[in-house]
Amino acid sequence: MAAHLVKRCTCLLREAARQAPAMAPVGRLRLAWVAHKTLTSSATSPISHLPGSLMEPVEKERASTPYVEKQVDHLIKKATRPEELLELLGGSHDLDSNQAAMVLIRLSHLLSEKPEDKGLLIQDAHFHQLLCLLNSQIASVWHGTLSKLLGSLYALGIPKASKELQSVEQEVRWRMRKLKYKHLAFLAESCATLSQEQHSQELLAELLMHLERRWTEIEDSHTLVTVMMKVGHLSEPLMNRLEDKCLELVEHFGPNELRKVLVMLAAQSRRSVPLLRAISYHLVQKPFSLTKDVLLDVAYAYAKPCDLLCPEGKLSFHQTQVSQRLATDLLSLMPSLTSGEVAHCAKSFALLKWLSLPLFEAFAQHVLNRAQDITLPHLCSVLLAFARLNFHPDQEDQFFSLVHEKLGSELPGLEPALQVDLVWALCVLQQAREAELQAVLHPEFHIQFLGGKSQKDQNTFQKLLHINATALLEYPEYSGPLLPASAVAPGPSALDRKVTPLQKELQETLKGLLGSADKGSLEVATQYGWVLDAEVLLDSDGEFLPVRDFVAPHLAQPTGSQSPPPGSKRLAFLRWEFPNFNSRSKDLLGRFVLARRHIVAAGFLIVDVPFYEWLELKSEWQKGAYLKDKMRKAVAEELAK
Repeated sequence: MAAHLVKRCTCLLREAARQAPAMAPVGRLRLAWVAHKTLTSSATSPISHLPGSLMEPVEKERASTPYVEKQVDHLIKKATRPEELLELLGGSHDLDSNQAAMVLIRLSHLLSEKPEDKGLLIQDAHFHQLLCLLNSQIASVWHGTLSKLLGSLYALGIPKASKELQSVEQEVRWRMRKLKYKHLAFLAESCATLSQEQHSQELLAELLMHLERRWTEIEDSHTLVTVMMKVGHLSEPLMNRLEDKCLELVEHFGPNELRKVLVMLAAQSRRSVPLLRAISYHLVQKPFSLTKDVLLDVAYAYAKPCDLLCPEGKLSFHQTQVSQRLATDLLSLMPSLTSGEVAHCAKSFALLKWLSLPLFEAFAQHVLNRAQDITLPHLCSVLLAFARLNFHPDQEDQFFSLVHEKLGSELPGLEPALQVDLVWALCVLQQAREAELQAVLHPEFHIQFLGGKSQKDQNTFQKLLHINATALLEYPEYSGPLLPASAVAPGPSALDRKVTPLQKELQETLKGLLGSADKGSLEVATQYGWVLDAEVLLDSDGEFLPVRDFVAPHLAQPTGSQSPPPGSKRLAFLRWEFPNFNSRSKDLLGRFVLARRHIVAAGFLIVDVPFYEWLELKSEWQKGAYLKDKMRKAVAEELAK
């Protein structure tokens, strides 16, 4: 019995030595120790346990030994044509499962530039031989290779009924719990982007479920940012988990990772305020330098315009210190910015409502320095940004001479809505010329916007009303054309707006101040495209008159027939909410500066009610006294003139 046992152990040791010839001395000592232990063990020990016990050290040594690339691996990587890869099957090379998978991955990469050759490849006999080889040894394919393999099969257009494709998908299902988190994310991206078949969507749902359950496994910022960008948009619960993880790891992010997260949030319109605050804190507090590309992308992400005329950015996240740093850093990089990048910056800062005078002066100087090279789209972007913030450059005459020169011959060839936007911007900046007004107010031009149902058409027509009011009120020598009377009549949507707390309180205070409904009008829609919060008419003694009994030229459909008595004064109450101002400023945005100019030109005295003054009033008595004092000051200033 003992002799039989010694003979059996000798055979096993010889087999182990043959399979691991390069084993380290430590490994050989371990085998000798195992053999010694086996020989001295009780004769009653089960013989069936011996092979496993002896082979266990060998398997551990294999796992710790790095893979040594063979010649065929280099041939696969260097192949530039599908034929070179398929020839490896018929040659002297004996491909294993991983090498077969790498051949398929390389084929997918090569054919991504020649999609028309995929059909011929699928019919090739060598290709079918390759799939059969892979299918027979799929269980031995490495995890990382398997994750790339599935995406490659989808990209090659393998039929969904193919047993090889189904085998790979099933292998992925079996290994899901063993795969690393980054491999799961890569597989989910492949299923989402490369295949829309029902079976792949079912696999995608399983992958997303595993990603959501195992989100705590993410330990480094690179993996987190990659997963957020690649597959975060596929699942709302997963994205919520990833945002939580991002808050945990954000202190370890570098500037590029912060940029990627911001751009990703902007692309998905995810206004995660806690995450935006954390990113803003690190952008301001950390001493790392921000490159030009990072600065441009961060400015874009905070503003995220869907188009230049969007009233607010998608994220609409205003952070003073971040805006200051962006403006300061970009100002130092102005000499290296292209015209496209300047236009990009101007749009972003306009949507952020952040007016940095040195930076915007640099924008204007850049345009003047490159007057011969700057394209019209870039010039239009800068002009619209200036109008939004009501910015007038120091070299105003030179700048607008260039604008008129560029627009002179090319304005009629632009998109109609853009033509209106540009002329409206010139009206805001008080630089419109009569020919430009006539171009957009001509009946053949503006008729396309009458009765428009889309939000964009309605916004464009609203700007046409403002342009029409500019021609009517600020250009006394303008001879026409103008919009027809039927077009300037306020539509039902003019007053259909959500009532703000300030608006509600102001209306209640005015009702108490007037005492009678006939002594004033609330929510007055004018023919100029603007809505007054209230309108009152005072006689020469400062007493309220029944405003509806008198002629009102600012209304498209006047209600009264009497002329106002001599010495009477018409007052308009205009409230200014927080969004009506530049960020961290008491300067109105260009749109509201234009509104105020038009109301003054229409013969009104303005009673401004800005939010920052109204919020300081606590009692109803204070609010009433505030409005009375404002009215007296408006009348006194008019008399002083």
